[in-house]
Amino acid sequence: MNNPPSILIVGAGAIGSFYGAILKRAGCPVSTVLRSEYDLVKARGIRISSPLGDLSYQPDHVYRDGDTPETPPDYLILCVKVLPGLDRAELVRPWMGPNTRLVLIENGLDIERELAEAFPDNPIISCLAFIAASRTEPGVVEHKAYGKLVMGRYPEGVDEHCQNLAERFIEGGIKVDLTEAVVGERWRKCLWNTPFNPLSVIANGADTRTILDTEGGEALIRAMIAEVMAVAAAEGYPMDESLIDQNIEGTRKMPPYKNSMALDYLNDRPIERDAVLGNVVAIAERHGIAVPHLNTVLVTLKMRAALEGRA
Repeated sequence: MNNPPSILIVGAGAIGSFYGAILKRAGCPVSTVLRSEYDLVKARGIRISSPLGDLSYQPDHVYRDGDTPETPPDYLILCVKVLPGLDRAELVRPWMGPNTRLVLIENGLDIERELAEAFPDNPIISCLAFIAASRTEPGVVEHKAYGKLVMGRYPEGVDEHCQNLAERFIEGGIKVDLTEAVVGERWRKCLWNTPFNPLSVIANGADTRTILDTEGGEALIRAMIAEVMAVAAAEGYPMDESLIDQNIEGTRKMPPYKNSMALDYLNDRPIERDAVLGNVVAIAERHGIAVPHLNTVLVTLKMRAALEGRA
């Protein structure tokens, strides 16, 4: 593709809006599929404040959920939460063309399989976002720090579709690391998400600084990361223990941050409990690995959900 590829963002929350803005800066036509915020975004676009500058933009097309695109996009970027009962394949099916590349910028483990089975002829690019960004009000996003993507073809390898998209993101101003083993990189991402996200919910939406600075908080995070590493090693993805320090130090360097799961909880939205934590515990059980800290947090989340009617 010599011309800028067309982009469609499905799930234009904080993450989808930010990466849409980056591709827009790179000269790509970027459209969005929206539900509740259709009229607002249609009228004034998406506003994004960022250390990179003002990333606000007007999508080329704003579609309602259920509309039909004028032409299928070159890249469909899916950024919705991975939640029980959500059929992501059916969600994107109306927008998929025979040559559409399906890009996942989502959290969790083993989240690609159902889409690969639904669209066997469409390349799937799996991405991990290392970013601190929040949706502060309808159509408004605050990008606080980072933004790097780790990207690879699912289930493995790097092809020309990955390379082309990576070049566009880099032109837009962020760093991209291409990987031949994206599943292993998902385990690396879980080192942060699996401890911090669930603990933020148990602690009533606590930010990262509160979690780490509370007496015993950093020790708990370290123990949970170590358990994730043990499960990853059993799955064939061993990691160096120095990553524990790297995750702690990197988190301390960024401003106090309420992660996406904390914000979902505080706003009475479903949380990605199983994709981020439950699947890790299930894999640990399959391998016979004890993960007492992870299991305690998972059971506590389930108790809290039952008490609040969110189970």
